[in-house]
Amino acid sequence: MHAVKLRDAMSLSQHYGPIFLQVERSILGRRWRARLDSIGETQSLALTQAYGLDDLLARILVGRGITASDLENYLNPSLRALLPNPTTLQDMAPAVERLARALTSGEQVAVFGDYDVDGACSAALLIDYFRAAGGREPLLHIPDRIFEGYGPNIEAIQQLATQGATLLITVDCGTTSHEALAAARELGLDVIVLDHHQAPVALPDALVINPNRQDDLSGQGILCAAGVVFLALVSLNRALQDLGWWNEDRKSPDLLAALDLVALATVADVAPLTGLNRAFVVQGLKVLSNRHRVGLAALLAVSRLEGPLKAQHLGFALGPRINAGGRIGDASLGCRLLTISDASEAERLSAQLDRLNLERREIEQRSVDEAFVLAEQRFMKTNRLSCLIVESDDWHPGVVGLIASRLKDRFNIPSFAFAFKGNKLTGSGRSLSGVDIGKAVRNCVEAGLAEKGGGHAMAAGVTLNQEQLSAFSLYLNDHLADAVDRAREEDALIIDGALTGRGVNMSLLEQLSRAGPFGQGNPEPLFALPNQQIVSVTVVGDRHLRARLRSGDGASLEAMAFRAVDAPLGQALLKGIGGRFHIAARISSNHYQGRERPQTAIIDMAQVQT
Repeated sequence: MHAVKLRDAMSLSQHYGPIFLQVERSILGRRWRARLDSIGETQSLALTQAYGLDDLLARILVGRGITASDLENYLNPSLRALLPNPTTLQDMAPAVERLARALTSGEQVAVFGDYDVDGACSAALLIDYFRAAGGREPLLHIPDRIFEGYGPNIEAIQQLATQGATLLITVDCGTTSHEALAAARELGLDVIVLDHHQAPVALPDALVINPNRQDDLSGQGILCAAGVVFLALVSLNRALQDLGWWNEDRKSPDLLAALDLVALATVADVAPLTGLNRAFVVQGLKVLSNRHRVGLAALLAVSRLEGPLKAQHLGFALGPRINAGGRIGDASLGCRLLTISDASEAERLSAQLDRLNLERREIEQRSVDEAFVLAEQRFMKTNRLSCLIVESDDWHPGVVGLIASRLKDRFNIPSFAFAFKGNKLTGSGRSLSGVDIGKAVRNCVEAGLAEKGGGHAMAAGVTLNQEQLSAFSLYLNDHLADAVDRAREEDALIIDGALTGRGVNMSLLEQLSRAGPFGQGNPEPLFALPNQQIVSVTVVGDRHLRARLRSGDGASLEAMAFRAVDAPLGQALLKGIGGRFHIAARISSNHYQGRERPQTAIIDMAQVQT
């Protein structure tokens, strides 16, 4: 099948254009570069002339690697064009045969998921399918983050076996769970793993469907676990058709209606929004907008989301609420909400998740403030860090990934945050583009520098014994040094184009939407607003700033700097009132009180040179 060749922004660095607006060093210490070089400018003009595209849209598309041959599939992504043959994934064919046998014979299946959004959505996809296809209701187990940790464990598997399970399906976990899955086999359970995490050469005794297996040649490594599960269900649907399972009373489930879950998982798990993933999200947002899933409809209501649904709503509104159960509450809440059919119960669970999310935000902010202080101390001790590692007795294990993310954003360095649990440390890391921490963590596990761990290039989880922390830190700082140096050398702020104040309007947003949805692998456009006078700056809430800008064309523009009060960007804004600056900003839509209007988010700024 044809696949859109959308390249990650970092991979295009050698093709970036000249310094933008002569900004060699911004307020945040970054050089501004034009996304397009001279070749890109020519390609952009060609798209505009040949296809009648808006000039700005053409520039954005070319800046993300889209060529004329890609254009139709990109602007109108469809599963028909992009969905691969599922059986190209290693072990898919025998796994589907086993799933079909379990479903048609009424076997008791057990689903073992992860406690994050991807795990909840993956488990919900399987449970919904078995219900709709006439199979026996699957058992569900989502482990407690604190007491059980990530992945299958022997005690939980034993409990599932005593409840009659004969087939165990792990979703978003299991690829490295040799001991637990061996125990499952000894108990007489067959095991299917539907996962996407980085895999070692030696796999557990199971049918492992994972596009990131080292012997998998499907080319689908960008999928999250829910994407892998969806492909398995597509193949299972066909297998059941061949068996004559469907009839007038038993209809084939509508898999397109399940794309809301696949889209939610894809965005929340920060999977690259390229190729098949982008089609999943585009089509899934359409399904989600119908609000046919009772649990998600209730969650949308409690999230107070108005207007058209966008990818950022999945990542910043729905995802955190579903995650809140796994972080600081009942880990099964998210999956239960996604599979529920009772509207009143869905409202109750949504309200509970919303309360947990508020509590999580308070816990997170206190912990992040402490982590920033620790990080400053670590940087004072050495000016040469390739990986920032902080730890505390006081942090909740459910928020360490959020702490790591905020540290990475603030200090522009791969970061890990650890919480103590006895003499064990539970940690999570976040990385920069081009710096693969998932592989580094797997290396540490194999070298005995960590008890267990794994993940992706951009995010990883790890468990250490207390005595391993020093060696783990030394290894990462040494192993990641070259990659971090390269990332920092290429760490320019990449500008897609310049806008006047009057250019920030709904017409602009309409053009931008055709290039979306934006996220990992498909970076949100960044624009420069040249020569803006900062008229006023006010604090909004505890940590945000609202700035009123006056553009060179006389237009007045309101812009936000989020979480900026105590950050260098916020301090520069407050001190810069009355001055003239070039502003780097992202433009999105904000739907409020029935009106949709542009929202300008300040990312960086640079003093205008006179």
